[in-house]
Amino acid sequence: MEKHVNVVAALQIGLSIFNLLIAFLIFTVLKLVGGFVEDPNGGLILSIVADILAVVFILISVPGLLAGLGLYKRKEWARILTLVLSVFEFFNFPFGTAIGIYSIWALIQPENISSFGNASSMKEV
Repeated sequence: MEKHVNVVAALQIGLSIFNLLIAFLIFTVLKLVGGFVEDPNGGLILSIVADILAVVFILISVPGLLAGLGLYKRKEWARILTLVLSVFEFFNFPFGTAIGIYSIWALIQPENISSFGNASSMKEV
């Protein structure tokens, strides 16, 4: 079952990198199109939209990268973060939905829960 945790970590990192690539693509295309627009207000609006969308995609990607790296190190906070992110990934159809379902399934298995370092200390509290 430990293999599933590594697969979930890789999928989280992969989806985050994909979102970063999308952010770069949207940013580049909107800035490029904004340069060709003859109306100065139109170019300014496209530039602002490009900046906002790039920031949003980057902010969406960072927690997934952190969660994936934390899962490789078997950190309990990463397992919880990944479970939360997996719920939000349901709305990213179709790949995010599949990754979210698989991640939740893999991370709630009793064998995998016990493999995380803080799981035993949390039971004592």
